[in-house]
Amino acid sequence: MASGIRHLQGLRGPRRAHHALPADHLAALSLPIGDDGVVVGNDAEGRPQVLGFHHPVPYDVVLVGGLWTAQVLALRTAGTGARVAVETGRQQAWTNMVQAAGGGLECITLHDVGRVPPLGATVGSPVLVVRDCGMRPPRGRVASAPWQSVLTLLPYLSPVAPRLLRGAALVGIQRVSPDEARQIGRVMSLPAADVEALSTLGEGVTLWCTRRDRHYSLTQPTDAESGLLGTPRRVD
Repeated sequence: MASGIRHLQGLRGPRRAHHALPADHLAALSLPIGDDGVVVGNDAEGRPQVLGFHHPVPYDVVLVGGLWTAQVLALRTAGTGARVAVETGRQQAWTNMVQAAGGGLECITLHDVGRVPPLGATVGSPVLVVRDCGMRPPRGRVASAPWQSVLTLLPYLSPVAPRLLRGAALVGIQRVSPDEARQIGRVMSLPAADVEALSTLGEGVTLWCTRRDRHYSLTQPTDAESGLLGTPRRVD
């Protein structure tokens, strides 16, 4: 897959030759969704927005937002069959989710900050590393690599944030203060309308952007996600 915002798009089915079926047979169809990514939410028209984490080149994502959204992304990525490694200094905030997610399997693993081991990502066994290391995350021991993407969660901006934003292939921004919105706008070359909107975003709304493209997405939890994580929230 090519990198960039093109991975935030409506769901696409496999390209196959056309087939015709009688109308009364349609109810029996089951259409599996491929491994193009995870549904991060819907756009303003209700169309699913899909984010692809798995790439043959290093791929870094920064989310300036809440723990709730990062955990939903981790769960949904694990649901595609990928492995998820969470590097965090607040393991208690992740433990229940990790235990519930695997059903006895270690599809999501927890690691102390700076203690993520080599993960051996391959095209058949892709990995997402979630870095929940506070406002000033140290440089990661395990970096992005082919088939191993890194999602860095920043609850708010800090002096290291501009460097991380500039180095990311994709940035997600949830509600921030007007001052933070202006800083992000300068780094990401956002139009004035988007900068103004960032301080008024509702719960569960994320602006996913590069310097060339932007998409707003509303993440709505499934019943299982609500039972495990609660309702969408920007601040934990």
